[in-house]
Amino acid sequence: MPTHSETKRLPYSAQQMYDLVADVGSYPKFLPWNAAARIRTRHPIDGGVKGAGEVMEADLVISFKVFRERFTSRVTLWPEALKIDTEYLDGPFRHMRSNWAFRDISGGCEVDFFVDFEFRNALLQSIIGVVFNDAMHRVVRAFERRAAELYGKGWEA
Repeated sequence: MPTHSETKRLPYSAQQMYDLVADVGSYPKFLPWNAAARIRTRHPIDGGVKGAGEVMEADLVISFKVFRERFTSRVTLWPEALKIDTEYLDGPFRHMRSNWAFRDISGGCEVDFFVDFEFRNALLQSIIGVVFNDAMHRVVRAFERRAAELYGKGWEA
C-alpha cells in the first residue's frame, strides 16, 4: 500500500492554495496523467451552515501508458479549516484516500499533503510501485506550477 506524505512551504496564501486544490474540475488542465474530470454532485454538508463545508462526488480519468481508468471519489471541502479530504467510492482501487491542509505562515503558506492507495489490479499496482514516489512528487509540483500560473509569483523549477 503506497503512501506519500509531504509538507511544502509556498509563497501563496493558504486560501489561494485551498481554492486551487478544491477546483477538481480543472485538474485535467495541469495534472499529469489526468485525462478528464467531472463533478457529479455538489452539496453543502448536512445542516447547511454557511462555511461549514460541502461535499462533491467527482469522476477522474487517469491515463498512464496503456492504462486508462475512471474512478469516483467523495471530496469533502472544509473552507473554514482550509482542509480537503478525499475518499474513494468506485473504480480500480482497493482503497484510496488523500488529505490536504493549508496554513498561512510568514511569507506564504504551508501545505500538507497525504495520499494512501492500492490498486485492485496487481500489474497496475506493481507498475505504480516502481514509480510511485516520483509520480507523487510530479503531482505536487504540478500544483505548484499551476499556482505560479494563476497567482504569478514565486515558483521556480
